[in-house]
Amino acid sequence: MNASIAIPTAAPASAVEHSSPLPSYCLLLVFGALCIPIGVLWDISWHSTIGRDTFWTPAHMLTYVGGLLPGITCGWLALKTHFFGSPEERAASVSLWGFRAPLGAWVVIWGCFAMLLSAPFDNWWHNAYGLDVQILSPPHTVLAVGMLGVALGVLFLMVSWQNRSANESSTAAFLFVFMAGILLLMAAIFLTEGSLPNHQHASRFYLMSARPYPLYLVAAACASRLRWAATITGAVYMLLILLMIWTLPLFEAHPKLAPIYNQVDHMVPPAFPLLLVVPGLAIDLLVGWFRKSRARLSSAAATSSVPAALDQTKPASHWWQSQFVRDWILAILIACAFVAVFIPVQWNLSKFLISPAADNWFFAGGHFFPYSSTGGGRHRFWDLQNNPFTSRTVLLALASAVIFSRIGIGFGTWMSRVRR
Repeated sequence: MNASIAIPTAAPASAVEHSSPLPSYCLLLVFGALCIPIGVLWDISWHSTIGRDTFWTPAHMLTYVGGLLPGITCGWLALKTHFFGSPEERAASVSLWGFRAPLGAWVVIWGCFAMLLSAPFDNWWHNAYGLDVQILSPPHTVLAVGMLGVALGVLFLMVSWQNRSANESSTAAFLFVFMAGILLLMAAIFLTEGSLPNHQHASRFYLMSARPYPLYLVAAACASRLRWAATITGAVYMLLILLMIWTLPLFEAHPKLAPIYNQVDHMVPPAFPLLLVVPGLAIDLLVGWFRKSRARLSSAAATSSVPAALDQTKPASHWWQSQFVRDWILAILIACAFVAVFIPVQWNLSKFLISPAADNWFFAGGHFFPYSSTGGGRHRFWDLQNNPFTSRTVLLALASAVIFSRIGIGFGTWMSRVRR
């Protein structure tokens, strides 16, 4: 049996705009998606504080609830839309194997199945090999793909409601950028091993950061109707990390698995978040400027009394006015702004974070080391000999940022048209 998703190029008027309130299940979906990164951060803290315990830890359960809750909700939504949906609901859906449901619902259901598939795989892996030596072990990779599917599906559902809303600042618009912040947080979690403050003077950290962060921030800015979408996305990511930093150490816990080098007596918090609101602000300013310039060009073309094709006084078009070229110009400008802002901000912040001055409850400067850490080199930068920061690092980071910013522009532009 062949599976095909049919997405019409143009939605009917009933699927374009509405002023009805956001369905309550959307809040349930966002809450479920939020449980995923919170559960993962809790699980990392559990492993760093207590060690490998049992599969049925509260952190594991919260993570899988984050997949099950949206998965079950979207399964119900698919059945409701197909069998009992109104003409408007069916118009705002796509077909898969003869069933109709919103595009995001199908993505969530797929992600939920991937997460559930990873559960027995992860349990067997730990029983066979013990503790993970890295975050992205094979079962965790399957889990990560499933979590990404769930979060992306909820993101698609929120952006489709935003695009069909007559209100520029609708609830769906805010939930969309909140979901973008959750996706940004998930990307940051899986880069944790190379993103600690002690790594932030080495080239590897900046080369890694120039890929996912511009992509998610630019996509949010291009797809959202809100003026400061990238800034809000970065702020959501930072706020969620900070809440975990300030909450986890309130709970007493002790290691249960040897060897124990670092005597911890409370849950280990994550490291201080990256200041992604700063490049997010620069991205918002650039995207806003490009939107205004495009609006001026469209307005000038609309008010012209002579069609461009018949106007002999000026060329009908210029190569630099094509959408393709303008998108690449915007990607280059965003990449330059990202690299110019992100590198000095994190370079100087990391100096403070590894100093004794940051060793407090707010910054958690030296509090994120696990019980298995020997404690050496906490107040110095690591990996400077193998991965020195050079001008080549800046050029490679800039090249990566250009490519992923362009992908973000394309992804965000596509999402701005999603209505199903």
